[in-house]
Amino acid sequence: MGKLSIPDYGSLPEYFYHWVREKPNYPFLKQPEGALWKTMTYHEACDVASRMAKWFESAGLQKGDHIAIYSKNCYHWILADLAIMIGGYVSVPLYYNLSATQLGKVLKLSDAKAVFIGKLETWSTAHAEEISNDIKIIRFPHYNGNAQITQGQVWDDIVLDTPPVLEKHIPSPQELWTILFTSGTTGTPKGVMHVHHTPVQIIKDDSKNDWIGIANNPAPRLLSYLPLNHVAEKIGVYAVALMLGGTVSFGESIETFAKNLQDTQPTIFFAVPRIWTKFYLAVVNKLSLKTQKVLFQIPIISRIVKRKIRYGLGLSKAKVVATGSAITPTYLKEWYSTLGIHLIEAYGMTEVCGSITNTPMLDAPKDSVGKPIPGCEVKVDPETGEVLMKSPYMMKGYYKDEELTQKVLKNGWLHSGDRGLFDENGFLKIIGRVSDAFKTSKGKFITPNPLEEKIEKNVLIEQVCIAGLGIPQPIAIVNLSEVATTASKEEIEDSLLSTLSSLNKDLANYTRVSTVIIDKNIWNTENAFLTPTLKIRRGEIDQQYGQYFQDWHHSIENIVWHE
Repeated sequence: MGKLSIPDYGSLPEYFYHWVREKPNYPFLKQPEGALWKTMTYHEACDVASRMAKWFESAGLQKGDHIAIYSKNCYHWILADLAIMIGGYVSVPLYYNLSATQLGKVLKLSDAKAVFIGKLETWSTAHAEEISNDIKIIRFPHYNGNAQITQGQVWDDIVLDTPPVLEKHIPSPQELWTILFTSGTTGTPKGVMHVHHTPVQIIKDDSKNDWIGIANNPAPRLLSYLPLNHVAEKIGVYAVALMLGGTVSFGESIETFAKNLQDTQPTIFFAVPRIWTKFYLAVVNKLSLKTQKVLFQIPIISRIVKRKIRYGLGLSKAKVVATGSAITPTYLKEWYSTLGIHLIEAYGMTEVCGSITNTPMLDAPKDSVGKPIPGCEVKVDPETGEVLMKSPYMMKGYYKDEELTQKVLKNGWLHSGDRGLFDENGFLKIIGRVSDAFKTSKGKFITPNPLEEKIEKNVLIEQVCIAGLGIPQPIAIVNLSEVATTASKEEIEDSLLSTLSSLNKDLANYTRVSTVIIDKNIWNTENAFLTPTLKIRRGEIDQQYGQYFQDWHHSIENIVWHE
């Protein structure tokens, strides 16, 4: 199929209305239920969302009011968001794992007049008590294996008893579209405001410049599993589907994710580095790197094996494959490249509504995040090394926080908080967060990301965090991978000692890692070691394990096991 000529509309809801008219019976949403998939067409989705929009109107909500969505990804999430746009309201999508206190705080901060409560792993009386009595609650139908919600109006009852809204809203370009609260590795979430014009312009510009090649995928198949309130998912999956008339499938659970991806075989796919690492380790666990190297040198066998791996990963039909949200290690990009999968790096922020640099070019250095998107500007502060951004897709500011807006946006430049540098060919390399660097007791600053990337190459390691605030040398705290489950304790220690020796031999004394700590506690979003987008919360590591740093550093053994 050739490149799609994108119709010229000014907002996402107009694109949705277009596809409802053009192909009403085309599959729009697909939700797995065990081995079966529930499919909803464009027409059916419009009918349901229009009824919900009408109910909001009848319940007294005014155009421009803020409506929150508190749920994991599912087809009701999209329907709720469509209802918000059809009615002329502003969406406030929230991370599904907020604590009761966090939920209450964000609902109050965002001035939400209503909230959808949906597919959640945990729900408590405390959560319900944090929702003000004047906020209307609508609960999604129950999803098996998830928490039971008893508060609020029943979704199915509303849809059954309410007629569709007669006049569907068409937003003006500068009308507020959404308030995206950042996950944040530290501090209070910030409400990033974006207008309706922005997501549409991003994809139109990509089509015009043929930058990433999104528009070369008419009616794309997409799998939605990363939080839909995260800007990458909201633009790269949701907005792309609405503008190109695509089909969005959902993951049912963590356990079924691999099968859901295989069943979907998306044509456009985005994942964060943590997911790419898990895929890589799953393959290595079945087919060692040594065996791969041998097989990949035999032409016919190589093609067959690589094709099988791509299909097993669910990427046999993928035309655009992207990575982002955190630094993607060089070795991962190189490995996927051997499979014929070019990982396009997407570096950016919620504040610029997604990425500002990319690596669509095949010759992009694997340790870079590429070059600025046409029409965007990036520079590095010569004094601090901080990456500064200027983009036509910039946020309108932080909701109800003009002081912070002025602090981050100075003279038209967004201060990213990332440290970076350009190579001689204009490719940007991100070294890490300015705030990630920490000072040892020797008074030396340590930048953790380069050390972590070298340690991560060991296939026995799934996650690593370099720490050491206040002790003489940095230490490495790691989670073991699935590959390590078949290795003995002695084999694991020998392998990590070899990695440690290789890492330290070229480092200055003050940068050398003194100890590797194998943490048997798995880091995840539930214990707050990871953000909802699976980035490590360094502050949480310091807070929970800081009391052990001195003992770990001074341990006689270079490898320490922590229960």
